[in-house]
Amino acid sequence: MDAFLADGELTVRGQIREASNAVLYCTVERDGRTASCVYKPVAGERPLWDFPDGTLAQREVAAYEVSRATGWDLIPATVLRDGPYGTGMVQEWIEAPDGADDGEGDGGSEVPELLALIEDAEPGPGWKAVGYADIGEGRTALLVHADHPWLRRLAVLDAVINNGDRKGGHLLPGAGGRLFAIDHGVTFNAEDKLRTLLWGWAGEPLTGEAVEVLRGLREALADGAPLAARLAELITGAEIAALRERVAELLRTGKHPEPSGQWPAIPWPPV
Repeated sequence: MDAFLADGELTVRGQIREASNAVLYCTVERDGRTASCVYKPVAGERPLWDFPDGTLAQREVAAYEVSRATGWDLIPATVLRDGPYGTGMVQEWIEAPDGADDGEGDGGSEVPELLALIEDAEPGPGWKAVGYADIGEGRTALLVHADHPWLRRLAVLDAVINNGDRKGGHLLPGAGGRLFAIDHGVTFNAEDKLRTLLWGWAGEPLTGEAVEVLRGLREALADGAPLAARLAELITGAEIAALRERVAELLRTGKHPEPSGQWPAIPWPPV
């Protein structure tokens, strides 16, 4: 898919209006094959006070490269390439499945519910508490997310890439029960910027699977390793050093990180 996205003919079909930066819905075609994708040109990026201008597309690609290195494949295929409006990020489009399967394929399993607001003081079985949210008229509700293995992997990945904007709308169900995460432009800052809805495991021990993945990442990020060389094309040396430090700290503590208290822990708006 990477080569297809990078080399195919890119045609803009429309614009996704609700996005804060320019996000274009496109098709890419090569050798008689056509697929949908998202194109975010660097020229359409809104300047941010805490990230260098014109770097968000590269950070999206860097997040994909790290995701791919984990073997979890949580982020759709993403490349950096030229397009109708200049260099930008091009990412595989994830088509939302029906609310439930039609009975074929994986046996009709439903798309899982990932986030909810509840009036109870404690989450029920299968859910993790995030915190209380104002729902208007002086009322609050407990924000919870599913105790889902895919979300737990994503919480680890977000801690590694220092994701400053993990919102509910960035979680996409795919075909066959797969789940994907999108929008990784505000990642890899050298300072702690982790803001996420996935705090339900904060302070809990990492799974054995996560520890093994982090050990593999530590090796993949060593000087001269292919992943380290690829990331050097996309983010700064200081950001790569901070990335290595985050992986080392997760392995040292063996736990999911907790909010630092020095930065808003939950993005706004949360979805």
